[in-house]
Amino acid sequence: MHLRILHRTTFIYAGKAHDSFNEVPLPPLDHAVQKCSSFDLRLDPVATPQEYSDFYGNTIHYFDIAEGHTKLTVEAQSFIQTTPNDDRPPVPSVTSSDLEHSSEREMLAEFYTSSHYVPLEVELWREAQDALADGRSDVWNEVCRLGRHIYRTFAYKPKTTGVNTRANDALKLRMGVCQDFAHVHLGLCRSLGIPARYVSGYFFNTTRRPREIEASHAWIEAYVPGYGWAAFDATHDRPADDRYVKVAVGRDYADIRPINGTYRGAPTRSLKVEVRVREAHARLVPA
Repeated sequence: MHLRILHRTTFIYAGKAHDSFNEVPLPPLDHAVQKCSSFDLRLDPVATPQEYSDFYGNTIHYFDIAEGHTKLTVEAQSFIQTTPNDDRPPVPSVTSSDLEHSSEREMLAEFYTSSHYVPLEVELWREAQDALADGRSDVWNEVCRLGRHIYRTFAYKPKTTGVNTRANDALKLRMGVCQDFAHVHLGLCRSLGIPARYVSGYFFNTTRRPREIEASHAWIEAYVPGYGWAAFDATHDRPADDRYVKVAVGRDYADIRPINGTYRGAPTRSLKVEVRVREAHARLVPA
């Protein structure tokens, strides 16, 4: 599938801002089932971005704007090709014991321990035990069962949680948005010793209604020995398929905020985020 993505963030200040420094992990990743054929970052005021790869392999652009400004716009446009579902290899059956004794697991410690948004408290372990009350099976099956448990027992309700809500708080509320669903899913997986990481990106909603708000999306990937990272979206109760575009990965949201920065001057008066994900004809995708 060929997809065209526009992601525009606009900050309006209550006066002049200056000495602004920002980092943005917005270019979609290239990997086995996804290729980014074009990425364009536009800034207003105009600035020249630089880039680097972080610890997790994400491409981070950074820029600074010294002069005073009352508005900052960060606009990213991407063209991506995703691999058809029928051409994707199946996730193999690997037991929990095989995972525990896998040499690969030793290299993934940061993905099965506590992180900022996912403190591994006993409530998450108890929830995982309840979700798998019928017994343990293979790792990928458990990851899917945990995700479906969240989908069934949590309500998707915007504005009931905030950007600082942690997994244990969302668990108590049993509601939230995709970020909360992903954090809880991470907590359930990690409490059982399954390495899991946070994924930020986009979802092409083929049933989108006119004027329905579009936004960035979040899901998780769990590590399966002999396969690698396998993705599941608890918000939509499905493994990630060719409608998903992966932008960045990390331990949780704290590692991959869409825009992370500082500035001096007047406070922010308003923040507007616009996202559009559309299917593009192959001939329209730049080489």
